[in-house]
Amino acid sequence: MLSWVVTFLIIALIAGVLGFGGVAGASIEIAKIIFFIAVVLFLVSAVVGLARGRTRV
Repeated sequence: MLSWVVTFLIIALIAGVLGFGGVAGASIEIAKIIFFIAVVLFLVSAVVGLARGRTRV
């Protein structure tokens, strides 16, 4: 999922350099949304992992 963030960030940087402000702005917003979704999923996974605890094998 973070690879999508990097992809949209690169698209935004290239579009910004070339002068396509609308495309750059949209790509940055998409990258932000996907990044925050990834952070939330990571935190949920970490909390569930801590709540579940380690099992002995």
